[in-house]
Amino acid sequence: MVDSLKRHGRLTQVELAGSTGLSPATVSNIVKELTATGILHTSMTSRSGRRATLVSLARQLGLVAGVHFSSRHLRIAIADATRTIVSQSALPLALDHRADAELERLTLLLSDMMDSLGGSVSDLLAVGLAVPAPVDPRTGMVSATGLLRGWEGIDIAESLTLRIGRPVYVDSEANLGGLAEAREGSARDAASAVYIRVGHTISAGLVVGGDLFRGVNGKAGQVGHVTIDENGPICRCSNRGCLETYAGAPALLSLFPPGEGMQRLSDLLSAAEAGDGSARRVIADAGRHIGIAAASVCNLFDPELIVVGGELAEAGEILMAPMRHSLERTALSSSAGLPEIVGSSFAEWAEVRGAIAIALDHVSVDAGAGAVPITA
Repeated sequence: MVDSLKRHGRLTQVELAGSTGLSPATVSNIVKELTATGILHTSMTSRSGRRATLVSLARQLGLVAGVHFSSRHLRIAIADATRTIVSQSALPLALDHRADAELERLTLLLSDMMDSLGGSVSDLLAVGLAVPAPVDPRTGMVSATGLLRGWEGIDIAESLTLRIGRPVYVDSEANLGGLAEAREGSARDAASAVYIRVGHTISAGLVVGGDLFRGVNGKAGQVGHVTIDENGPICRCSNRGCLETYAGAPALLSLFPPGEGMQRLSDLLSAAEAGDGSARRVIADAGRHIGIAAASVCNLFDPELIVVGGELAEAGEILMAPMRHSLERTALSSSAGLPEIVGSSFAEWAEVRGAIAIALDHVSVDAGAGAVPITA
């Protein structure tokens, strides 16, 4: 039962019965018991015109932090057990940021944020951390060379744990963005989904039944390194013609002369929103390339839904309409039709919310008589 609340945040008692397989009467008794011990909180709500008891984890169970190091930004949020954000912060990063310097900076920022809440880092139950590269679940290290220089060969979770003295759990940004969308966002009702993160880099998270499929080395979903043209440009992964070399932010910005002010992806998005034809064409072309790669993912993985996130997803239909067209032309058809393509529910904060989710996945709470894992 607590696992269902961890996954979905808040559920009615009827929904809890459906998700756990327990009878409504049993659910009601367990809810009463756990509410009395301070683990659960209940309130009344109206769904489908009927009053119902809404159940969530109690906020006083403690705080967790979600952190996202993207290629160009650091985002941090502190949340309670109901996944309600109580503090958040964001700042730009240098393109070539390194683990040692950024983990030190993160340590200071977490300390400042917790201090502003009247606590300290030692009060955090756990920290979830998203990075812009695949992470080997067995070693905690970046599992593919060339994708995140300055972070390779480092057990990221252990390195941060040594700094803050709290348990840390690390995964790729696409995996955690996908987890957020599957747990509480656009893919919540989908049996399987692909979350494609498009921005400075391109990657995907594969979600089945609310859980991530990472592969043996954590490299599942690296759609940015699907070959579009085997004779194309050299990619940072050392291969030729990868999707990123055609649709990643550096490739898109390089199409404009230096004097046009296209320094960042935000410049391109602003120009497209203002109606600039060149900017809109560049984004549409990127959408076509991403759609071709998405078709390959569909042929292999056969998802119910595709969720598009990351900074480039802010272009909306300028990007996603060409994606759909490429998917329709390239993916194997079926009687059930092709997966729907939708935007992220959480925009650039999806990965942070996924990091909060994995932190909560590993938290145990005191139930009076002893520690009870939130995953129980």
